[in-house]
Amino acid sequence: MGLSIFIQCACLVSLLVSLTLVHGQRRVFDVTNYGAPGDGRTDNSKALINAWNGACQNIGGGMVLFPRGTFVVAPVVLPGPCKGPMELEIQGTIQASKDVKDFIDIDHWITIQYVHRLRISGGGTLDGLGADGWGYNDCQKNPGRCKQLPATLRLDFVTKGYINHITSINSKNTHINLFACKDVLIRNVKISAPGDSPNTDGIHIGNSQNIYIVDSHISTGDDCVSVLPGSQYINVTGVQCGPGHGISIGSLGKGAGDSVNDMYVTHCRFVSTQNGVRIKTWAVDSKPGTVSRVAFEDLEMVNVDNPIIIDQEYCPGGGCNTQESSEVQISDVKFNDIRGTSATKDAVTLKCSRSKPCQNIELKDIDLTFRGPGGPAVSLCYNVKGRAYGLQKPLSHLNTPRVAAYNEIEYDNLEGRAYGLQNPSWNLNTVQVSPHREIEDPI
Repeated sequence: MGLSIFIQCACLVSLLVSLTLVHGQRRVFDVTNYGAPGDGRTDNSKALINAWNGACQNIGGGMVLFPRGTFVVAPVVLPGPCKGPMELEIQGTIQASKDVKDFIDIDHWITIQYVHRLRISGGGTLDGLGADGWGYNDCQKNPGRCKQLPATLRLDFVTKGYINHITSINSKNTHINLFACKDVLIRNVKISAPGDSPNTDGIHIGNSQNIYIVDSHISTGDDCVSVLPGSQYINVTGVQCGPGHGISIGSLGKGAGDSVNDMYVTHCRFVSTQNGVRIKTWAVDSKPGTVSRVAFEDLEMVNVDNPIIIDQEYCPGGGCNTQESSEVQISDVKFNDIRGTSATKDAVTLKCSRSKPCQNIELKDIDLTFRGPGGPAVSLCYNVKGRAYGLQKPLSHLNTPRVAAYNEIEYDNLEGRAYGLQNPSWNLNTVQVSPHREIEDPI
């Protein structure tokens, strides 16, 4: 784990240096010069496409500018490769179309593909007009058959990207979706949707490497950050999450070889979220996969339902066969210095697979309290092999616990040891804690 953190630091330095080269004097392609009035009524999609194509084909690249105003845009795909670095400068508001045909059974609103060295900034807003589409989301009632709704911003096959100082509000689905991207820094973004808005993940990452999410505020109706199979070297630092479902790895297990490795989450705050940090895998029809070398540390929980959770019986719709067992192997996961308040009695839940017990799980300096009825907080652990160190609150004892009189504990099928005060907390064997890093602005 120490080596992986070192590699992430080295990759970040390289990324910042390369991004510095992206921003310079570059020809500006203002959408208003291509017929976009920015009046909040007229469809500006054609103007955006023409401005993008002009900048993309310009030797040395260019900047597509949305000045102040409200620019209605229907779903668009902005393709590369381009002849130089590209910038999308949003100073005003880009607003989604209100026409139903523009958002039912469509997976994107603004998609950028196959671009090397991309910058999106400007202090403006992407307004997905989510309330126009959320009523069409019936995925809970019709899983697998529900109609798609568009993600606000999709980056596919983008390398060396930088998203800075942008606001995304009320997406109809995911706000920012990264697929098959590499070396992307997301910084100083604000993402907002109501806590009951369906499937409005903040940042969705799949099949991507070297992704950094820094100093951002995410409030959604689903995961603030979700990391899907095929992703590696993911760093989340200084994010405030809430409302929402927390920061999640998964779900995994639906595809053979699903994996997420080398993820680091630190200096984050969770406020009134459904979960804090979570790893979720399917047990039903599960395929082999791995989650490894993950560290969650220096996190604050404020009234969070499930501050720490590993769920290898993930079944959001209910009705799953509880006799089946997940084939995803979780190993080398560290929870360190996690503190605050739990909204439920089960402050720590490690529900691992019977056939693939979690390996090398560590808890260290966990200080989570619950003041509701039936308290104090408890730690629930099943099929876990690991160790606990430092402060443990609620109590976490492995193998031969010496339980304090005021604590409760529920464990099943555990192997390991616990030392010191347990209330609860565990630490991983091979995880080395990296020091706090100040990230320089690449501009």
